[in-house]
Amino acid sequence: MSSLFIIIRPTGSLFAQCDHYSPNVTIIHPKEPLFTQRNHYSPYGKKNNQIKIIQSYFRSNYFMVFTYYGHSCFAATHQGITILFDPFISGNSLAKSINIDEIHADYIFLSHGHADHVLDAEGIALRTGAKVVCSYEIHEWLNEKGVSNTHPMNTGGRWNFGLFNAKCVVAQHSSGLPDGSYGGNPMGFIITFNDYCFYFSGDTALTLDMQLIPKWAKLNTAILPIGDNFTMGYEDAIVAADFIQCNQIIGAHFDTFGYIKIDHDQVRSAFLSTGKQIKLPAIGEQFDL
Repeated sequence: MSSLFIIIRPTGSLFAQCDHYSPNVTIIHPKEPLFTQRNHYSPYGKKNNQIKIIQSYFRSNYFMVFTYYGHSCFAATHQGITILFDPFISGNSLAKSINIDEIHADYIFLSHGHADHVLDAEGIALRTGAKVVCSYEIHEWLNEKGVSNTHPMNTGGRWNFGLFNAKCVVAQHSSGLPDGSYGGNPMGFIITFNDYCFYFSGDTALTLDMQLIPKWAKLNTAILPIGDNFTMGYEDAIVAADFIQCNQIIGAHFDTFGYIKIDHDQVRSAFLSTGKQIKLPAIGEQFDL
């Protein structure tokens, strides 16, 4: 396998080229993880932050890179596209370290209308121009707020967005909007790229409808709520993992409020005892699966 060389020009532009060398080349060998956060230095003798940009670019093109912003808010970046789910950051006291103005999104998917899932959707959508995918009722609610780049969907529907397609699936929950109006059906989403597929369940109880998901998709991973009380707890999430035939789970909807605090070690142990893995990310953590 050829070595990969990253060329950084003084103007700041960058491109990758194989089997080439010049004095202004930073070499990243094939065995070196592109997503390490070690310090690299440019030929000009200063720490070069562009290396991290390069690493992020290659990492998100070959892996599905998730970023956790707390509660049920995740960004998934792959093939140059960032999909943000259920943005609730400014109202989450545990996410004070997150600068909401630095969050990028090409798409924003909203599973339902509760404030702890839509609070920051309007602001991020207006700042980034991201397309918001949601129920028809939330689409109308956002349109009234000046967010016009929306795509309404409903349970059972599928849409091809270009590099990926999304299918809306059943979620057993409620969906009132912050102003008390009706938010439509709560939904989960199956997101399928040509080389990666994951399920974002949204807030939901365990439901037999989950057994249909393997008929539509072979999942690489799934994001499931585990906090109990308002959604299923971790025991039901283990059963859900069996239903959807996915052993790599990312936990969501936990620890934000007193009602949904969990024992992390207990949850990890329970999943491992059934041959499954669960990722309980820290807020602000970026990881690939």
